[in-house]
Amino acid sequence: MPLAAIYDCEGPRLNPEEKAFFSDVNPWGFIVFARHCSTADELRAHCDELRDCVGRADAPILIDQEGGRVARMAPPIFPKHVVPATFGKLWKLDPKKAREAIRLNAYLLARLVSDCGANVNCVPMVDVPQADADPTVIGDRAYAWHPDIIAALGAEVIEGTYAGGALPIVKHIPGHGRALCDSHHELPRVCASRSDLVDVDFAPFRALNTAPMAMTAHVLYEAYDKERCATLSPIVIEDVIRSEIGFDGLLMSDDLKMKALGGAIKDRMRDSYAAGCDIALCCNFSMEEKQESLKGAIELSGRAGERADAALALLRDVERGETGADYQRLDALLKPVLV
Repeated sequence: MPLAAIYDCEGPRLNPEEKAFFSDVNPWGFIVFARHCSTADELRAHCDELRDCVGRADAPILIDQEGGRVARMAPPIFPKHVVPATFGKLWKLDPKKAREAIRLNAYLLARLVSDCGANVNCVPMVDVPQADADPTVIGDRAYAWHPDIIAALGAEVIEGTYAGGALPIVKHIPGHGRALCDSHHELPRVCASRSDLVDVDFAPFRALNTAPMAMTAHVLYEAYDKERCATLSPIVIEDVIRSEIGFDGLLMSDDLKMKALGGAIKDRMRDSYAAGCDIALCCNFSMEEKQESLKGAIELSGRAGERADAALALLRDVERGETGADYQRLDALLKPVLV
């Protein structure tokens, strides 16, 4: 059985030690970053190498390709995509065109990554932004400001991602929009009431609760658990994510290397599984940290394994035709909010 973990390699391509490690431990999947995306050919070759290590042609390979400032495949090598907030602006003018535009944009993002070997794009991000939150965390990465609009646009992103040959991951469940700091550097604490969280923050996730995969938020919600962030909280995962929101898909942690989390790597692994995460996301781990992670890692089995299989079963074979006309259509739809 695969290990319930996702790893990356430290350099632009695998080294012999990493090849041996991945072949030995058989992680469920991998994630790639900008250092792996110097060209389309390099990324494609890297994805092939990763899958060769585990002997699974459909092994999930994740990438964060939201558009705007979160784009591992960056211009000028790869096409530039607008910031996600652009679609909320278009919604104000014409909701129907906004739906078409964001679905087409998601399709093109999925084609971009799947043409190069990745098969999971970490979208949609359906966090609901708040005016007093740190704008560098969510900001223009959010599709809009109202939960219903975010949910509607997020649903189109999911469908467009499928159509482009990739799987979506809804993030950051149950909501990162109130964070006053960046969880890459410190732990955000949210003091909003349960009713505010349920009515606002949780609403888009509840609307999209049939998505195949979701990624947790390293955010502490004082109304539910005053000591542990969502990723490490059995209370939040069971009472909020699984029950209140009703999400029953594959749940993966956000990156366990982030400074929002304390303690040793092996403890972060162990505690995320104990809380209810199905998969541990291990980004930018050194080889020493990868080895340490094994002390807390578990195999992907039982209900978690069933969720993983159900997600991968949704991958579609798509025609790999030219996308020039699709980009022209997207530009035409977005023109009213880009002039």
